[in-house]
Amino acid sequence: MNKFLQEIEEQPHALKATLLWFSEGEGRESLRQVIDLWKSGRFDKIIFTGMGSSYFISCAATTLLNPQYVTSFAINAGELLHYQFSLITKTTLFVCISQSGESYEVVKILEQLPSDITVIAISNESESTLAKKAQISLLSKAGKEDMTSTKTFISTYLVAYLLSLSFSDKFNKTSVSEIETIIQTVSDLLKNRDHWLDNAVKAIAHTPFVQLVARGPVFAAAQQSALMLMEATRNSASALLGGEFRHGPMEMVKEGFRAVVFAPFGVTYHQSISVAADILKFGGKVLLITDQNPPISDENLCSIIIPCPNEPLFAILCLIPMQLIVNQWSIEEENIPGNFTRGAKVTAVE
Repeated sequence: MNKFLQEIEEQPHALKATLLWFSEGEGRESLRQVIDLWKSGRFDKIIFTGMGSSYFISCAATTLLNPQYVTSFAINAGELLHYQFSLITKTTLFVCISQSGESYEVVKILEQLPSDITVIAISNESESTLAKKAQISLLSKAGKEDMTSTKTFISTYLVAYLLSLSFSDKFNKTSVSEIETIIQTVSDLLKNRDHWLDNAVKAIAHTPFVQLVARGPVFAAAQQSALMLMEATRNSASALLGGEFRHGPMEMVKEGFRAVVFAPFGVTYHQSISVAADILKFGGKVLLITDQNPPISDENLCSIIIPCPNEPLFAILCLIPMQLIVNQWSIEEENIPGNFTRGAKVTAVE
């Protein structure tokens, strides 16, 4: 088993450890402290920031919080550092997400922050620069990771999801049970991959470009999937919101076009299915990752159906097929899956 696949296999444990940490003791207290800060009336907005995978989770966090009338924004840390730093004021609850806690742009922002800015860290490293600078740390418990982000991404996403539940006072026995079911489904997907993996790889692999399409909090999974494809298969990929894909990029679709469409049942399920159907109509091939029996059928459609009662949590489940596809694709092209050759796991330069 290669290192990338080993870290993929470790994901159920990473999720269990993270859920346990926040279900009791120090982790639960840290969530309570963040909610108390927001309820204090000292802050008028939350800004989430990060780079790469951490920025994707930042975007998902705002999608989860804004419907609760919690004013929040996601800003890429590089853009925040150079162009939008003035948005951080003493009435900003500033949430920095960095799996390592050492990302160059995040560290530089921390160095320049005035002393009256309240910083919340979401990180996998308790002794990192970010965790030490923050007033409160929300720690994922993924353990050490060497390759392209897999277990650190989904465990950090889980932290953001638990934070959103805490704002709505819905982090309770019912939500814990639901998350435990999701973790078991992750285990089942890994165990039973021989039933679907070969067909999924054939649907999109070894092509010069893959388009990924999603909406809502699941868009973070599409962005992460595109990043994995670029990092681990050295292949060109792009993630677009479903609505944005209709505003021009649909013109790319022709014979040979490959797309992954994420379509959990939720607010925009029917729109996502419609996008998949149109890609097929115009000659493209679609890998559809959904939690419903799709109402469309086509010889160029490959479907992976993953049961999930909760649209935001589908962002965790739908990544498992993409991780395994990336691993298999890399092996077939004689690459070392998830290995960095032109950069490093932690980006220390800008």
